[in-house]
Formats: sequence, C-alpha cells, structure tokens
Amino acid sequence: KLICEYAKQMELKLWQGNSKEETECLQIVRALSVYTKQSTMLKNKIHGEAVLGNPSKIVVTSLKRSLRQLTKEMKTLEEKLLALVKQSHQDLFTRLKTIPGIGPKTAIMLVVLTGGFDRFTSASELCSYAGLTPVIRQSGSSVKGRPRISKIGNQKLRNLLFMCSFIACKYNKACRDLYERIVAKGKSKKLALIAVCNKLLKQAFAIAKSGLIYDAEYKST
Repeated sequence: KLICEYAKQMELKLWQGNSKEETECLQIVRALSVYTKQSTMLKNKIHGEAVLGNPSKIVVTSLKRSLRQLTKEMKTLEEKLLALVKQSHQDLFTRLKTIPGIGPKTAIMLVVLTGGFDRFTSASELCSYAGLTPVIRQSGSSVKGRPRISKIGNQKLRNLLFMCSFIACKYNKACRDLYERIVAKGKSKKLALIAVCNKLLKQAFAIAKSGLIYDAEYKST
C-alpha cells in the first residue's frame, strides 16, 4: 500500500529493460571478466612451473596451449563487443575517446555499463551508481570518522576508472590540477585519485549529454 501511495504522489519514469543488443553486450563483458581471471591464473601457473628446478614439459605445454586458446576467445569477444558498441553508439564512443585518460577499451565499457548514459539524468546519479560518492561516518558529537567513498555501486566501473586515473593525472589538465590541489592540502594520494575518478566520470557524462568532444580549455560556469 505504501508503494502504491508513493507512486500516486510521485511522477515516476517508466522503467525500460535492456535492449537485445545491450543484454548481449553485458553478457560479453561478464564472459570477458571470467576469461581475464582465468588468463591471470594460467599466467601465474606458467610462471610457477618455470621457477621449478625441473618443470614438466607436458604440463607447461598444456598450460600454454590453454592460454593461447583463451586469448583467442577473448579477442573474438572483444571484437564482437566493439562492433556492437559502434553499431549503436558510434558517435558517443568516438567522443569519449577524446577525453585524456579514456582509451578505446574504457570508452567501450563506459558505454556498455551505463547503457549509453541514457539511464542517468545527472552526473551525481552516475557517480552514485559507480559508488564514488563520499560517505560521512558520524554519530552524534563523539564519533566522527574520515569521509570515504560508499563503494555501493558498480564495482567494475569503479575499478576501471581508478586504473584510468593514473593516466588522467598526467595528461588530463583538469584531473591533474585537481589531484595536485588535493595532495597539496595534505590529503592522501589515494583520496586524490578517487577524486580524479569522480572528475573523469563527470567529464564523460558531460561529453555524452552535450554531443561535444573534450575541450581542455572549457570552464564550467
């Protein structure tokens, strides 16, 4: 009854499920995630066998054969994912790549994991979805913990942006200035990198919604 009353009082947006193409893209992303973990395990195993005094030739050969097959499957899926993204979001994909710190693979993942940014009406919504919004830990006047990110959100997107933040700090002027400003205040480098993740996501959202390419000289009003 409470849900019904809420629906009567609020102007709700009609929910729409993923399209066939979006569903396929998400399934490919999940499969690639599994294959990536398996690939890392095989590489570690091959290295482990190599450091043995007398590694089994048949075991090493088998492991390398499995890794080659896995690499081939991953390449096939990555090519299919790229084709699907270009088919539905060619312009968006191209514009996202103009952001310093956002490469082709990251641009693909941003498009897939956000549904082409169509699911979000504001950058703050998107940052919340990625779990990059700050959470204040406080209880009364006695318990005051340090602010931290919520981590309640899409972990894959959050991890992806964190890896991009290192490159963005070097080549993305807005991100570099933000990083240096936070570190200069005595804050931790990790906190500064998280802020850069947030900045990158907001830049991507602005690019997606504006229809423009990245402009290093742009200043928000």
